[in-house]
Amino acid sequence: MRPKKRRGFFRAQGTTVAERIRGGGRWPTRSGMERLECCARLLRGTLVHAAVRRYLPWALAAGMLAGSLLKELSPLPETYLSNKRNVFNVYFVKLAWAWTFCLLLPFIALTNYHLTGKAGLVLRRLSTLLVGTAIWYVCTALFSNIEHYTGSCYQSPSLEGVRKEHQNKQQCHGGGGFWHGFDISGHSFLLTFCALMIVEEMAVLHEVKTDRSHCLHTAITSLVVALGCLTFIWVCMFLCTAVYFHNLSQKVFGTLFGLLSWYGTYGFWYLKAFSPGLPPQSSSLNLKRDSYKE
Repeated sequence: MRPKKRRGFFRAQGTTVAERIRGGGRWPTRSGMERLECCARLLRGTLVHAAVRRYLPWALAAGMLAGSLLKELSPLPETYLSNKRNVFNVYFVKLAWAWTFCLLLPFIALTNYHLTGKAGLVLRRLSTLLVGTAIWYVCTALFSNIEHYTGSCYQSPSLEGVRKEHQNKQQCHGGGGFWHGFDISGHSFLLTFCALMIVEEMAVLHEVKTDRSHCLHTAITSLVVALGCLTFIWVCMFLCTAVYFHNLSQKVFGTLFGLLSWYGTYGFWYLKAFSPGLPPQSSSLNLKRDSYKE
């Protein structure tokens, strides 16, 4: 008796060589594709659940507060992750918006076009990335200005000896000084916003059904794995920031900006008609709105 084929986005189905050629090129080996799909199923089951979108903001806020209290009351010993030059900080966190943008761009385009078949709607949804870019630019510029106008140049990190001849951070560092101002945590802001944005956009997977023999299946599966891994990196590095860097007030403001940026878009503006809109889902707009109120 032939086994029944599983239905859904990650259903198993054999393909012939001719079908693969018609599908658009080479595929990963069977074992490699199976491992990729296994990772995708795990990540999809973890991140696409509605409870994750509902409770992740609270979990991030709680993690920030717990990590900050741990840093103040019982600092952890120095580790590789407490070094600002660690590979995750240098190659991922400092480029967090670039990573998020570059992976969400094809994911939104492929999934939304597959569901709707309307190029205009896809472009409208892709404008969420332009909105996110504007939020990233405005907030980071604001943080920099706040640090500038609240700061002064000192001779040492112990804040001894004000060097009044240096009027900004660049001059201060160039002259061997130490600039001290209210430095809102850009990492707390951006990692919060990026993680929540990815989780919101991955909700579309509830509706996406593709045939394994089609190249679209491989592309979306690969993007699901990449975005899922990226989300876990963002959350882990957010917690590292809470434990090792900045003071409590700087992280509170950074996280608050990230939460407000997410809620102001996905929880308020994107529910309106004149907006980039939410990812296509079968649930009604009222149900989506209620999910943010609960």
